[in-house]
Amino acid sequence: MANIYDENVYWDLLVASSDLFSILYCKLRNKYFLNIRLKTMDMRDLQLFRHLASTLHFGRTSRRCNITPSGLTRTIQRLENELDQQLFRRNKRSVTLTHAGEILVRYSDEILNLHRKMRNELSGEGHLYGELSLYCSVTAILSILPTILERFKILHPQIQIHLQTGDAAMALDRLAQDETDISIAALPDNIPDDLEIIKLLKTPLIFIAPKNHDHIVIYNDKKVDWQQTPLILAEKGLSRQRVESWFQANKWTPNLYSLVAGNEAIIALVSMGCGVGVVPELVLEKSTLKNSVQILTDAPSLLPFSVGVCTNKKNLPNPIVSAFWQNVKETLAYLETPNYKEIHENDSGNQR
Repeated sequence: MANIYDENVYWDLLVASSDLFSILYCKLRNKYFLNIRLKTMDMRDLQLFRHLASTLHFGRTSRRCNITPSGLTRTIQRLENELDQQLFRRNKRSVTLTHAGEILVRYSDEILNLHRKMRNELSGEGHLYGELSLYCSVTAILSILPTILERFKILHPQIQIHLQTGDAAMALDRLAQDETDISIAALPDNIPDDLEIIKLLKTPLIFIAPKNHDHIVIYNDKKVDWQQTPLILAEKGLSRQRVESWFQANKWTPNLYSLVAGNEAIIALVSMGCGVGVVPELVLEKSTLKNSVQILTDAPSLLPFSVGVCTNKKNLPNPIVSAFWQNVKETLAYLETPNYKEIHENDSGNQR
């Protein structure tokens, strides 16, 4: 091991500070002289840098991190000035990481993890303190999450949950870009190796049509003419993939009316008589427009959705993510107990 007093040793000291604490990170490198550099960074700056490093898009990061584009630019410039290194290459078409930026990605991950670990240790034995980000659709909030989150907040009242809602088809993308700790998502047919999942439920994919616009569904010999009937699909995701696969198998070309973001938007367009849509049955059950549409019984049968809780495997060592993961397992086990089912059936009977 090198002697720290050796003239051929270079110490690079990096301090990442927040309101409550500072993390001192020391990196030992061989150089011709002893030099000590001390840089002070705000933890928020590192978080913004790390997000931008994953998206490589200033507009997207500014929107999702609730900061103006000019504010984000100033943050990156401040980091670059403090480190005396360019972190991103920017032109009108693209943003890429420099070599220095790639190095800071590695160390910012370590510092941000140490940040969470230290706050948990300082919060006291047996208690977790910090933040958990969770991405899901509005339907998941209404149907899947209430019991899970209610129990988690009782067990860990000092953890602040940041709930982001949006298109369910974006849930796994958010995880892949490290924009959230947990996602509620439709599970792909082939689960990536770096993804950890807990299956929650299955829901059929159904074709829906407007109730008051009979002319929208076009029939030929008493069968739906799927090449003439206008179709409304999701912009991306499993439902679109499965519908397109069915059309390809039949060597038909769909009559696309619109590609939209979100199942709720599909139901809205169908209810207005714009076309026929494909959505998970669970979404329709929770929709305020469910009485304005009808399920097509003479539609093709598609593979159902499997919905699950997802996180990146690298997130599981995080005590907060691990606690949420354990809570999901225990909640699902409780929901299967005879005692819960009896209480739930009694409550349902009282409401009728």
